[in-house]
Amino acid sequence: MLSLNHRDSMFAENGFRSETFLPGPVEGGVMGWQGTERGDGRDRGRRLGHGGATVGMGAQASDGVVGLVATADNAEALVRSILRARRHGFDVLVTHAGAGELESVAFARQLDVRIVDSDTRGHDVDALHRELSAAARALGYTTVVLQTPACPRIDYEAMVDRRAEGVVEAVPESAAEPAVLVGIPAYDEAATIGSVVESACEYADGVLVVSDGSSDGTARRARQAGATVLEHDRNRGYGAALQTLFAAAADRGADHLVVLDGDGQHAAAEIPSLVETQRETDAEVVVGNRFHDGARGEIPLYRRVGIATINAMTNLSLGAITARERLSDTQSGFRAYDRCAIASLAAADLSDGMDASTDILYHASDRGYTVEEVDTTVTYDVDDANSRHPLRHGLTLVHSVLTTVEQRHPVLSLGVPGVVSVALGIGVGLWALQATAPGGTILYAFVAMAIFLAGILSCFTAIILHALQRSR
Repeated sequence: MLSLNHRDSMFAENGFRSETFLPGPVEGGVMGWQGTERGDGRDRGRRLGHGGATVGMGAQASDGVVGLVATADNAEALVRSILRARRHGFDVLVTHAGAGELESVAFARQLDVRIVDSDTRGHDVDALHRELSAAARALGYTTVVLQTPACPRIDYEAMVDRRAEGVVEAVPESAAEPAVLVGIPAYDEAATIGSVVESACEYADGVLVVSDGSSDGTARRARQAGATVLEHDRNRGYGAALQTLFAAAADRGADHLVVLDGDGQHAAAEIPSLVETQRETDAEVVVGNRFHDGARGEIPLYRRVGIATINAMTNLSLGAITARERLSDTQSGFRAYDRCAIASLAAADLSDGMDASTDILYHASDRGYTVEEVDTTVTYDVDDANSRHPLRHGLTLVHSVLTTVEQRHPVLSLGVPGVVSVALGIGVGLWALQATAPGGTILYAFVAMAIFLAGILSCFTAIILHALQRSR
């Protein structure tokens, strides 16, 4: 739910201007509007004159305007509709029924939207739309697009052909189109989260941000940009943030969950590419591959070496031997999940740390999911792109892969080396018995015994782990 805890500070911090249109007869029956400057303490009355002439009013940014109806329940959808309308070249008017200011109206003011005050009581949407149309005409707009209170995503491509019709009802995007939800795990990403959310809103039906114990205003800025924010009371880790996203996406019935980072490295414009690949291939998981031929030169050398090592270990642990089976980028955070994967991952036991990315691949492998890759681009020259120490991060991933290999393939990882050690111990022991040097026999005997016992221990461990694995 959007919060107004910081409303006053946001007005002062950003100098947002709100304008209120007052419909009704004003000086000879002309519709009038008044604007209020918030943030600098000054009030400026503004009113349309006779014949459509304006007095003291700045020029409008567009000849088209989207009219929105604010309600007590549509704050999040209203903010997203405002942002999308502006990106498509439309101005915005917002009205609401009844006295008192709604939370959604307050957020519209913060986004510098003109508010049309209404005398309509109850929820007479037709009456509210008539008032929006009259206000838009009085302000000189030639195209008025009227949106329903539910604020479904408008099909702006369809609206282009109808701009000449004057006042039109918004054409929603196809109801049969699967819902796309973008999820962003974020920890102290206040500097970038706003722009990331705004970009993601353009390509999704909704944006979820998990603020993982952030203390720098990440949650507030994400809300301002139009995201639904879920907050952890402390920093629980990347994997815990992903788990929260999966659970929230499952609750919302999302058909696709696209996860990207909050630091601006991933290009939101590539979200449709991941979703389209998922629809075409029916893959449960689609991974954004950073290591295609066109991008290799842009990736720092230490990253290429480190991730190539992790990729090789992860692919071997997954049993992906052939080139067709192997994944090129096992650690990419830019991924799309379908409804089936969302539901199972919401109930999965993922690591809280960065190794959750690998856990998800093991989870997909265990359930026979299809994992596809699509080429993506990554920007590495963003500020504070990655606060994790690369060596520590790499060691964490290596430890995670080795632990998983031990648990998933105990016979291969422990049994085979154990048998080799036993054989080697016996061989060294026999050779020691034949040695002629007086001191050498004892030394080699100890070495042989150590190798033999290590092999026996490894074999027994492999047998026990294998039995436990089969009993699950």
